[in-house]
Amino acid sequence: MRERAFFLVVVFLSLHAPALSSGSAYGQLPPQYQKWLNDEAVYIITPLEQEVFLKLTSDRERDLFIEAFWKHRDPTPASPENEFKTEHYRRISYANQFFGREAAKPGWRNDRGRIYIILGEPNDVQRFEAQSQTHPAEVWFYQDKVQLGLPAGFSLLFFQPGGVGEFKLYSPTRDGPQALLTSYLGDPIDYAGAYRMLMEAEPSLANISLSLVPGEDTAAMGRPSLSSDILIQRVETTAQRQVEEMYARKFVEYKDRVEVEYSANYMDSDSLVKVVRDASGIDFIHLSIEPKRLSVGQVGKKFYTTLRLNGLVETMEGKTAFQFDRTISLDFDPDKMAAASRQPLDIHDIFPLIPGRYRVSILLKNEVSKEFSSLEQTLSVPAADSGIQMTLPMLAYRVVKAEDKQDQPRPFRLGPHQLYCRPNRVFAREDKLFLAFQVNGLGPETEEKAEMRYVIQKSDQAFRSFTRKVTEYKELPNIIEEIPLADFEPAHYRIQAALSIDGREVVQAADEFDVTHLESVNRPWVHSRLLPPSADPFYDYVIGTQLYNTGRTDDAISHLEKAVQARPDSADYAQNLARAYMTKGEHQKVEPLLLWFFQLDKPPAYDLYLLLGRAYQELGEWDKAIDIFNDAVSRYGIGAVLLNAVGACYLEKGDSKAALVAWEKSLELNPDQPQVRKSVEAIRGNK
Repeated sequence: MRERAFFLVVVFLSLHAPALSSGSAYGQLPPQYQKWLNDEAVYIITPLEQEVFLKLTSDRERDLFIEAFWKHRDPTPASPENEFKTEHYRRISYANQFFGREAAKPGWRNDRGRIYIILGEPNDVQRFEAQSQTHPAEVWFYQDKVQLGLPAGFSLLFFQPGGVGEFKLYSPTRDGPQALLTSYLGDPIDYAGAYRMLMEAEPSLANISLSLVPGEDTAAMGRPSLSSDILIQRVETTAQRQVEEMYARKFVEYKDRVEVEYSANYMDSDSLVKVVRDASGIDFIHLSIEPKRLSVGQVGKKFYTTLRLNGLVETMEGKTAFQFDRTISLDFDPDKMAAASRQPLDIHDIFPLIPGRYRVSILLKNEVSKEFSSLEQTLSVPAADSGIQMTLPMLAYRVVKAEDKQDQPRPFRLGPHQLYCRPNRVFAREDKLFLAFQVNGLGPETEEKAEMRYVIQKSDQAFRSFTRKVTEYKELPNIIEEIPLADFEPAHYRIQAALSIDGREVVQAADEFDVTHLESVNRPWVHSRLLPPSADPFYDYVIGTQLYNTGRTDDAISHLEKAVQARPDSADYAQNLARAYMTKGEHQKVEPLLLWFFQLDKPPAYDLYLLLGRAYQELGEWDKAIDIFNDAVSRYGIGAVLLNAVGACYLEKGDSKAALVAWEKSLELNPDQPQVRKSVEAIRGNK
């Protein structure tokens, strides 16, 4: 068991230690980019950043990437100097000057140089000179690295095997106390015996030979601390982990959705995401993004910009539940531009979402300035039958009773009231704060027994509390509570709303806000989306698609059939219903659903050809399938997917010669198809 544990830890560390780039993609890089990747950024670049960098095809793209790489590590972007970049190159220079003396390779490439580049100067260094029983060693002590996800205090040990060459980073599990001894003839995995020998020779060194974390009592256990190896792994990945929550994560997530010219121009933004249940019973996601700046173009006296809003909603298991792409075109005359330049812009949007737990990722791109921003949030949409529920509160600075149609969902609409919410939730003392939320699942009898209790804290201290009977709110399940802020001192506040029934708290929700010292707050101008009336088949289509995407095919078919029945001329509606039929194995329903689109003057989309052809395949109607696939080729060009499908149909018909022709052509287009190549070789072998 000890040997197995030792092996697993060594494998774990070897998989996670920084590695130099290699492979054909690296070999094709011009020398200056090889140097940057392998000599300068090697310890701080994330594996995904490296992967993306190696896929770039031009020097311009690489230069933009490097610019973005440093820009998103800059602690003070507004200053002319990038302090992170300056400090990083200082550390490399220091490592080369002081840690390359004992070995032929430069200092940045040995263990001490690597750790120095990652963590910087240690708080204390304790050196152990060579003795008859111990190798030369150094103990680096670090503290105040909690912000990097490391312990408040910890040590790292370097030793010089044989007393010559470079110092190696010591691992209690991989090396053990025996590695620090000049001669140890005992059992290689007898850590306790080696520890006792080291304690006699050099007690200070022995004290950290089993654990690098102060206060961990490993001597009594007689074996090394696994937490020390985890610490080493976290140290090795410190720089990568710090950037993952900022630029690197965004770059990797959006590299397929953001063009390279956007990548160096990430702009910060505030965001707000809330869940509200409509009177129709549909849950909607209300979102607001407020970019820190709005860049525009100008033609004559006209100003303009085009914003793209891309949304991706994934289940916690990684399934794509919903995607959308919206274009927002804004035009200004000089007067409107002057007003817009003084006010921030809030982009408000809304979309329906079925119950579940999700990761929401929204990308906002400015096509004029090539800037992009994003928001990522985890949210839950509870099922309607899951008991009494309270939505997260919305904090509005203004509420207006809507005069337009109330059956058309729009962002931050609660019943008949339009809420004006801002992501940063900053209020002035002259404002009123409107606390708005929903309490769903209350029955008439429960309403009589229920009350809301509101507790406001100022800077974590009790400030105010009050109670309301639920029956005082006449528009249940919607609740709006008005709170004047005149006597609120400038500070940070937290407000909690708790529902109690017969004195027992059932649910509660909270949010935070700030009251500024300014006399007034500059409110944004809002671009808001309006959805179709709640009876529109659009909702059955979207909900049905989400159900299908998340694996609930039967429920999806029910909604999609309603959508298609209401709008039979929609190719999108029919396409998604056809996919659901195929998944369910109801292939015979696909032809009557899709064939109508093939009889129109305008040819159908590529996906409809593929769906109908595959339905014929599943039904064993090979000739019909071949005709559909060939028609798709004539309209959309030759592709490996279509050729593979044609080949499969010919083989089922018994025409292996025609199948071979199709598959050989497919391999010419894409040689990396092992299964197709195997089928080709099987046909050739039977000749």
